[in-house]
Amino acid sequence: MKAILAAALAVAAMTQCLTVFAAHAQDVAAGEQSFKKCLACHAIGEGAKNKVGPELNGLDGRKSGSVAGYNYSDANKKSGLTWDEATFKDYIKDPRAKIPGTKMIFPGIKNEKEAGDLWAYLKSFGADGKKK
Repeated sequence: MKAILAAALAVAAMTQCLTVFAAHAQDVAAGEQSFKKCLACHAIGEGAKNKVGPELNGLDGRKSGSVAGYNYSDANKKSGLTWDEATFKDYIKDPRAKIPGTKMIFPGIKNEKEAGDLWAYLKSFGADGKKK
């Protein structure tokens, strides 16, 4: 009887953990929808070109201010940032707070889940613009 009760508790605990994990898992499709907020200034994917902001292909691991042909602010070029999930999520909440003097005028994405989904979408593109 104790073994059955222990097994039932273990299954219940595992189910709860999986539910919590699923709630925090990043959703690339939701990130693609969120990227619509960025489309006026940024492009991503094959054939992406710089617009008001730089193209975002290969963002994961890229140094800030390093896209060829884009005229970055001195603040962005000198920020010393390398884009990864934590840096992006901190930046996208309030770009001007993270890099004072940036040209990026955007109110930010404060919702942690949305920022994570957007990051998942962005990092799904390689530097060549192809989906990984």
